[in-house]
Amino acid sequence: MTGFVRAEFRRLLATRMWWGMPLAAVLLGGGLVGLLALVGPENFEPPMPGLDTEAGVRAVLGFLGFTAFVPAAVGTLAVTSEYRHRTVNFTFLFAPDRWRVLVAKLVAYAVAGLAYGLVLAGTAGAALFGVAAARGVELGLPAGTIVALLARLGVAMAVYVVLGVGMGALIRNQVAALCVVIGYLYGGELALIMIPGVREVYPWLPGGATSALTDFTAVADALAAQLSSEPVRLLSPAAGALVLLAYAALASAAAVLRPLRRDVA
Repeated sequence: MTGFVRAEFRRLLATRMWWGMPLAAVLLGGGLVGLLALVGPENFEPPMPGLDTEAGVRAVLGFLGFTAFVPAAVGTLAVTSEYRHRTVNFTFLFAPDRWRVLVAKLVAYAVAGLAYGLVLAGTAGAALFGVAAARGVELGLPAGTIVALLARLGVAMAVYVVLGVGMGALIRNQVAALCVVIGYLYGGELALIMIPGVREVYPWLPGGATSALTDFTAVADALAAQLSSEPVRLLSPAAGALVLLAYAALASAAAVLRPLRRDVA
């Protein structure tokens, strides 16, 4: 397995993805959070609490949850690009044990996802503290709490990379896989909140679990206010983390078992 994992790291470093991932993390982490903090959540439409409040800080950082489709897409491309460019034929020719190849991808991209999450969280924290200091605003959360929240965001992004690898192995057509992953994460789950009966399962879906992990309830609360209904009750942060890890485990298991069943058939 060590050789397979090493080969996956070499494959990753041989593509543009190795520098594209940290670049995206910097733009989304430092760029997005810095812009939101500079504008000020109190100037949003509708207005939100300012950075001098706990709710305002959580809202600004929570918006990073909407970028989860980026690491998910990266994980999806890690698998589907091999099928699209036919390089997977050579991979399986030299490595007939397909489950080892997929496990190696999961391990390699889990590490890459952690690196992505670390850069995202680090640049987001630097932007938040830097803009707050420049504006002369005292943040509404202690520094230790903000760091812990950023760490949870970083871990969530790493899990989404693993989820993407699993989806890419299940849906091998690159365009179809990206449409499913991005479409579902970007709009599918938000639509569920608007359905009175179905929205009760939202806390157990990946997006709901991410919102619980990051303590970001602004979108659910805003939709509930417009629909004149009760807000969706999210899980606790610990439960949200467990649900996300469970989805990653299921996607990983399905990604490994599916080619095995095809080979047996």
